[in-house]
Amino acid sequence: MTMKNKTILIFDDDVNILEVCTIILVDAGYTVKISETSHDIIEKVSQIHPDIILMDNWIPEIGGIEATRLLKQHAEYKQIPVVYISANNDIHLLAEKAGADAYLAKPFDITELESTVERVLADVEAKAK
Repeated sequence: MTMKNKTILIFDDDVNILEVCTIILVDAGYTVKISETSHDIIEKVSQIHPDIILMDNWIPEIGGIEATRLLKQHAEYKQIPVVYISANNDIHLLAEKAGADAYLAKPFDITELESTVERVLADVEAKAK
């Protein structure tokens, strides 16, 4: 199954993580857009129309939980899957609280990042059928 030509929007205030994730995911064939703040999530999503979002927990202004909730409460965008990313030990609880579709604990490796993105996109495609 090919997941290429999909757009990933990454919200993270750590430029190193943004750079690394962008390189990995672009190499894997995705289009990647980034944001260092999350307060304007609806505006960003409406401009970019991502297929999936990677959301950091500790992102400035409103934080990952609140940003994910805003997205999941939006009629037009609530179906966009969110992968929650955090170094917290209780990331599964944070992801659940936010309403995220999946989570990835930092630090993660390349394979883990790619497989999580592929799995979540495959789930969305399966539901759409």
